[in-house]
Amino acid sequence: MPRVIPVEASQAASPLQPVEDQFLTLYVMAVFLVLAIAFWFLPGARTIIAPFKLYVIGWHELCHMLTAVLTGGKVVSVTIEPMHGGCTRVDGGKPKIILSSGYLGSTLLGGLYVFAAWHTLAAKITSVVTAVGLLTPLIVVRDKLTMLLILLWTGLLVGFWFIDHASPLRWYSMYVGINHVFFAVWDFTDDRLFKKTNDSDCTQFALLFPKTKPYHWALGWVFFEVWIFVAFILCGLIAFKRTPEQMQAEAAAFLPT
Repeated sequence: MPRVIPVEASQAASPLQPVEDQFLTLYVMAVFLVLAIAFWFLPGARTIIAPFKLYVIGWHELCHMLTAVLTGGKVVSVTIEPMHGGCTRVDGGKPKIILSSGYLGSTLLGGLYVFAAWHTLAAKITSVVTAVGLLTPLIVVRDKLTMLLILLWTGLLVGFWFIDHASPLRWYSMYVGINHVFFAVWDFTDDRLFKKTNDSDCTQFALLFPKTKPYHWALGWVFFEVWIFVAFILCGLIAFKRTPEQMQAEAAAFLPT
């Protein structure tokens, strides 16, 4: 049976050839992709990750809101609910651009998180963004369980800063990124399986273009998300060929722990 021999960062024969630590990153990424699917849909698990869902849905709706304002529209109302999705009602603006911006913004932010997961320094930076995204809902959330979960997940994020020179932040960044980048999957599947109150954007696209079906848009957006996901994986694979020791030294330049 052939044996995989780890490659040192300085010995990689090709920019796309993973070095030793990068093999681990790819393995963890595959596991987290499966876990993200399970946690988003399984009863009980859906509640546990409610803080992440609020962050992911909130960012998605923020993209709609910003695009509405930038295209001359007015935001009438916004709803963000972890189990029923989000809804941004807009008066005016350019509907096609406003609707597209949600999936586009979610996918690109998720791609940046996935890219950051390849290096501890980058993951440290994204962890600050994540903390803001997790804690912001506390302004309006009144459900005690959700508030407790937000504090627990944020506490875990902070704790990771002090474990192995903050290297676990890479896995945190990866999980958050996967949830963002595949938002069209969660949005469309929630709509079909759980009949959520707020329609998916795929359904809204079908209403905007009556000759199409929601699943046509779902397939198109999922293909786009997979393409972006792979693109950022390759960027990280090429850009961050480091040994754990090199990463620790570079990460120490930003808030060393």
